[in-house]
Amino acid sequence: MTTRQPAPPWAAPGDRQYSLPTSLLVKLALGEAPEHVPAVRDVVRGAQTAASSIDAGAIDRIIGERTGGFRAARLFDAAGGPHRPGTGHLGYDSVEQTTGIARTLILRVPSGTRVGLLCETLAQIPQVESASPNYLTVTPFRTLAPLAPRTEDDDGWAARRMVRQTEAHAVEPGDDGVVVGIVDSGVSRRHAELAHSLRAGFDTVRLESADLAPGIGLLGDHRRDDENPEDHFVGHGMGCAGIIAAQGHAMPRGLGGSCRIIPMRALAAARLPGRPAAIGLGSLSDLDLAVKLAVDLGAKVINMSFGTDDAALAPHSPKPHADVIAYALERGCILIAASGNNGRETRYWPAAYPGVIAVGAVADDGLPAAFSTRGDHVALCAPGEHVLTTTIDDGYQYATGTSFAAPFAAGAAALLVARSHRRARPIDAETVRRILMRTAQPFATGEHGGCGAGVLDAAAALTALDHELDGPPGDQARADGGADDD
Repeated sequence: MTTRQPAPPWAAPGDRQYSLPTSLLVKLALGEAPEHVPAVRDVVRGAQTAASSIDAGAIDRIIGERTGGFRAARLFDAAGGPHRPGTGHLGYDSVEQTTGIARTLILRVPSGTRVGLLCETLAQIPQVESASPNYLTVTPFRTLAPLAPRTEDDDGWAARRMVRQTEAHAVEPGDDGVVVGIVDSGVSRRHAELAHSLRAGFDTVRLESADLAPGIGLLGDHRRDDENPEDHFVGHGMGCAGIIAAQGHAMPRGLGGSCRIIPMRALAAARLPGRPAAIGLGSLSDLDLAVKLAVDLGAKVINMSFGTDDAALAPHSPKPHADVIAYALERGCILIAASGNNGRETRYWPAAYPGVIAVGAVADDGLPAAFSTRGDHVALCAPGEHVLTTTIDDGYQYATGTSFAAPFAAGAAALLVARSHRRARPIDAETVRRILMRTAQPFATGEHGGCGAGVLDAAAALTALDHELDGPPGDQARADGGADDD
């Protein structure tokens, strides 16, 4: 996902992750966010005007000296605000305040600004908790290792047999009240496999061609967020959606059964020089806005098949997505992320956050795929080579990468939520993580460090949940390796 290339002239020293040249994110310290700065969605819609001043003090002076002028808006709307045009910046609650959601501003600065150095300077003053370039993510993850030829499993069932999907659906068919958010490149809403699975969704993409390196061409809608999460070019989000919620017409049904999908389009479509296939490009701000909105629209599970390589960030740069991950966990969401495709032991964000379930990929033989990123943060693996799933224009594809292993775990999480709700019991992210890891099947041969507990077993996870719900007090403590108190 991260392309190693020379840093652009606006980057901070040591920064190898591409960032937008005229945009940065600033999180103010608690109590320092001024009331007059509007929400960016209101600015885009013309209901408010972006602020040209933040504090009339040190922040304005530093930015003004480095840029000559700027425009600022709050990145996130308040979840419980008045919900009228022009009021997105009103009514933030305590969770939005403590996680930093209410205090995060997106700044637009003139071309030629040394954005990286400006961020480092701002981070040194007391009124600013953190400042970061607006990094750009590329998806799908690059697969660096050669793949084995696809087998003759044209019906797509090999991957589903590996996770014991049929047995899982016999226990729990899923619930259409369980909503899975997919933050990705969007969907094809008229695809027959997903026609009855999709909720309205949203498109948070706001990119300008001038923000990108020469030779990169943006395709289709990319300048203004709207209520249309349609993907006409990439198919990455469609690959994830089919694994979770396909109806089963010309491919196996989605592992999430009867769950519903909120498609959040946060990755624009783009074409790179020398690459005929379109890819997804997403800024940190667009991705974070999509995750937050998915939470506020009721997603219980969120699939995040994107990430930023920690090794590509400047040494003192804030880790991407930290605040929105904290916000989602505080709201009770179950977060699933792809571990990465560089085949090394490293950390991608958001997969590496402790509350996120990081998923690696296994090949058809049940062994970790050569390209799957390793690390002690990886919880488990799922099928990630030649997985039959949906794509754009009512089509199908064989998809490869940890991007497509993660949706298997998201589908299993949706089944666990449905099962728990059927038993009139709530379930949290830590319980889902613990059950998925405890019931994972061993890898086909040997131990594989950094690849998690094993291979996803959706049926065993549901059985384990039932045992916990039916068992006497103390069963959960024993499952966790603890002991009852005397």
